[in-house]
Amino acid sequence: MTDAEAVRRVSLALPRAFEQQVAGRWKLKVGQIVFTAFSKDEQAFGFGFPREERDALIASAPEVFFLPPQRDLRYQWVCAHLPLLDHKEMRELVIDAWRMCTPKMLHELPELPAPAAAVWALLDAGAISEAGPLLHPQLHWQDRDLELRGRNNVLRHLREHPRPRPPESVEVRDGQVYRWFR
Repeated sequence: MTDAEAVRRVSLALPRAFEQQVAGRWKLKVGQIVFTAFSKDEQAFGFGFPREERDALIASAPEVFFLPPQRDLRYQWVCAHLPLLDHKEMRELVIDAWRMCTPKMLHELPELPAPAAAVWALLDAGAISEAGPLLHPQLHWQDRDLELRGRNNVLRHLREHPRPRPPESVEVRDGQVYRWFR
């Protein structure tokens, strides 16, 4: 069982995601693309889902999943009753919907240990100083041929060369990113 607040927590932890109210309903977006939206009472939500697979999803649990209104059938979209959906499945559906509207280079970020996605989201937004506390003081940073050691050296480099690509793997120590590998 899950609810709208759980969907928000999962969605807003994803890089580039934000929430916006449109026509009285809350929607979670990346850029101009909606990947998750709530009914007005927030008991149901819709999410991006491949059109060719939605009939199978609905058939797998018709009490949970349903088609969107007729006017929205042209979109890659499915709806679900939140109280009937378990948290693990909701998380998978939300992340897959988010992946449908983000560049492929970001797709593995939700699977990396925390706080890797949060660090990359801050770097992507240009908030380099805010990322500092999430980086270990003895950070090992490798981005292809570039290798840096120490949080201050990495932050200095990022100020001069903003917008790194997301990591392929990380190691976390004491809740901070200790190794960043791309």
